[in-house]
Amino acid sequence: MTAPGSDVIWGRVEQQDFRSRVRGCLLGGAIGDALGAGIEFDSLAAIRAAHGAVGVTGFVPAYGRRGAITDDTQMTLFTVDGLIRAHVRRDTGAWHPPTDVHAAYRRWAATQRDWGPDERKKDDGWLAHEEWLYARRAPGNACVTGLADDRMGTVEKPKNPDSKGCGTVMRSAPFGLLVGWEPALVFQLAVECAAQTHGHPTGYLAAGACAAIVHALARGESLDHGVQRALAQLATRPGHEETTDALKRALGSVRQGMPSAERVETLGEGWTAEEALSIAVYCALVAEDVQHGLLLAVNHGGDSDSTGSVCGQLLGAIHGETALPPGWVAELEGRATILELADDFAMEMTQGPALHTPAVSSPAWLARYPRA
Repeated sequence: MTAPGSDVIWGRVEQQDFRSRVRGCLLGGAIGDALGAGIEFDSLAAIRAAHGAVGVTGFVPAYGRRGAITDDTQMTLFTVDGLIRAHVRRDTGAWHPPTDVHAAYRRWAATQRDWGPDERKKDDGWLAHEEWLYARRAPGNACVTGLADDRMGTVEKPKNPDSKGCGTVMRSAPFGLLVGWEPALVFQLAVECAAQTHGHPTGYLAAGACAAIVHALARGESLDHGVQRALAQLATRPGHEETTDALKRALGSVRQGMPSAERVETLGEGWTAEEALSIAVYCALVAEDVQHGLLLAVNHGGDSDSTGSVCGQLLGAIHGETALPPGWVAELEGRATILELADDFAMEMTQGPALHTPAVSSPAWLARYPRA
């Protein structure tokens, strides 16, 4: 993968707007994840029986607490970590972001099997030393098996070639936050990193489409425009039909009447990548506000945490973090870490040359994001 072109020149207002969208995307995704965590494996009838006719209206207990996140947020955070590391390592002349993201996913995989961080591994960086991330939160089988050894899957030789689970889509929004990159490069990077665990074309193309949509939103474009951009990118890719059809169904459902859980369920259950993306896009398109969109995205019989996560990423990228319901933000597991990583990503993207160059770099920054 070639490096993007010239760096974007950022004014102060543009930096503040971008940081708000990054925070919104990561926090919004984590909130949607946490809203769905306690009902992920329940049918719509079971959700209504347990929580009332409208389903859940806020966090419900999961993994021993309210506001708990799952593997969806865990992997999204490590995607961000890998992207920062790629930009820092570019100073050395090494530029292959899929390798850096793969290394970050391998660090996530270690959190699923190790008791806690190994302080002796300084090259792991700060995120891998966050103890609260060492928790197994129903990770997808393809994500676990795809990262079980150090061979990196590629589009030509992917891991799990028959898998198209939503584990690709739920972690791919951060690629779209690379606003200085060309849209085609953003799409391709998401595809290449998805193939590290999921080799079915629908699995990795849905990840590329998700990244393309977020990329448009992070640049201030509308969600509908972002979907059209994603469809244009998909049209050139072999095996795009399932993802293209799923996005078109989401757009068509907007015109079919008032939003409801039953209408959401006509788009699928969200266990596969294209269904999760379709449900998230539909709920974000019809959302009256962030709260309405997120509750619609989780109250269905299916993969509620993943559809909620992707919907939250979309709505957060559109509106920024100040649009998120403050009560949910306050109760969210890992909020401090998520905000810290979001601000680091925004700072790297907007002020990277002030933090590191081939000649002179901030020791503190290199300690957080080692070049090794």
